[in-house]
Amino acid sequence: MRSSRNLGIRKREVVNLLKSVVEVQCPQIDVPLGRRDSSNPPNSSLADTSLPPSNLGVNDMLQLFTQKGLSLEESVAINGAHTLGITHCFSIESRLYDESKNDEPNEHEFELYLKLSCPKGSLTSNVSFVLNEPTTLTFDNHYFINAINGRGVLRIDAEIPFHPLTAPYVQRFAADQDAFFKAFSSAFVKLSTYGVLTGSQGMIRRYCNALS
Repeated sequence: MRSSRNLGIRKREVVNLLKSVVEVQCPQIDVPLGRRDSSNPPNSSLADTSLPPSNLGVNDMLQLFTQKGLSLEESVAINGAHTLGITHCFSIESRLYDESKNDEPNEHEFELYLKLSCPKGSLTSNVSFVLNEPTTLTFDNHYFINAINGRGVLRIDAEIPFHPLTAPYVQRFAADQDAFFKAFSSAFVKLSTYGVLTGSQGMIRRYCNALS
């Protein structure tokens, strides 16, 4: 999908090949059945309006997820999905060089590393950063540990451990991985059932990545 917010997402064919590996390695989440597939082709404009922007702050994040039925705890937990994945310079440059920013600063050496990798006005806007060092390929609670230690990459990662509404949950998830898994699973199921097509709406695709 040619969405401007999907630069780091590879072809869906690769995603399909990886699904079986993910299902084996990741925590099990029971997702209710009964949803139908969209009868519309992929739409980059719809994706741009549906996916959160890279400069999302805590207040906007909470509004976004509570509108979809998530609790405060679940809204914090779903950000733990940043334990996997990458981002790029163009997603963090505005935050790094915003003189009026009011979010908590990164750990000094880490922020220096980000700025050296993403100079202001640089043409290397597609330079990639993993969101969760050092366990980049493991779904765990290290995202919250990094955030507390001032090593958040995106704006939301830097703000979430210091906001009075979200800080208690960040501390809890950093200390208790099982609590994070439980809240994340609940949030994941709620998001997966938000606005689903049922009854005669949509269609049932023979292949997930193609219209029947």
